[in-house]
Amino acid sequence: MIHTVRSSTQYARRLLESRAPRSVVLIRLAVGFIFAAEGVQKFLYPAELGSGRFAKIGIPAPEVMGPFVGAVELVCGALLLLGLLTRLAALPLVINMLVALLSTKLPILLGHGFWGFAAPSVARPGFWAMAHAARTDLAMLLGALFLLIVGAGAWSLDAVLSKRRPHPLP
Repeated sequence: MIHTVRSSTQYARRLLESRAPRSVVLIRLAVGFIFAAEGVQKFLYPAELGSGRFAKIGIPAPEVMGPFVGAVELVCGALLLLGLLTRLAALPLVINMLVALLSTKLPILLGHGFWGFAAPSVARPGFWAMAHAARTDLAMLLGALFLLIVGAGAWSLDAVLSKRRPHPLP
């Protein structure tokens, strides 16, 4: 039992630890703010950015997925802003961006819809149109991947929590 507690404590500490410099806070703030703001907007403007948009691009069950994705973006974005459970919060955001690229940018590259995702609404589909449309998605994907790999950095709640020593067992 004691070995299990120590192992889970060590695992939790490794999950929170980060040897990244304080400057990582800049990436955390940028990525966290954008995701949190996009999550809020999926609730404020569901027809344009939430379930209505999901229905237009062919996301299954848009009335469920719109609010679900909005909640994931809001909660995980807020966790990134705080630097709390940063690696865990970054993982769903990486998945979110991969789905966004697959469902909205790959059809632009191909010039037609596929797997039920809508055909692009651009004048000239292809690589350059996709590269232009994907710039924010790629930046968010790489920012979330960066945080998944390096952690929250020195200025974070993760750093504070990882420095605390567990109480000895009786």
